[in-house]
Amino acid sequence: MIAILFLPLTFVLVLGYAIAAVRAADEHPGQGPPAWRLYPGGHWVALALLLLTTPFVLVGTLVSSALHISALWHSSGTLLDVESFTAAALILALPWGIVVLLFMPHATARYAATHRARDLFDFAKSLRSVRRDFAAWNVTIAAIVTAWAIGAARGYGSARSVTRRCWPSWDRDSTPP
Repeated sequence: MIAILFLPLTFVLVLGYAIAAVRAADEHPGQGPPAWRLYPGGHWVALALLLLTTPFVLVGTLVSSALHISALWHSSGTLLDVESFTAAALILALPWGIVVLLFMPHATARYAATHRARDLFDFAKSLRSVRRDFAAWNVTIAAIVTAWAIGAARGYGSARSVTRRCWPSWDRDSTPP
């Protein structure tokens, strides 16, 4: 519980280090990443991510409410809440991912190079950068999405093994997908 409370703070610190690593790679090619310490700048990246994510959260609450139908899920109570929320998150995950991947990589690189926060919020320039350098962007995004898929698959496998250990009757009582 304590770790969850500090997650926003640590997220900003990791983003600050990521910006410092990109700056170091730009200013001193061939050298390794900078030493780990607190770096400024992560709060601006977090704010840009928050601005891109907020519309999807608002739409997600509407989609979750629309899917909160017990006849649809054949459940009620907390399970219905979890199912409608999960379905809304899964429906909006792909559009959110596309928006973030269109805007953030180029904006973050510009911000790291120029040290100007306004470069993070110039979304039109990010789209022009994607259009101009689509092949490199596409390869990079393919690597990012592949890493997400591997992480999701490993998480799914871990969740299944935990479920089987905690509820041994799970396999006997449920039909395989």
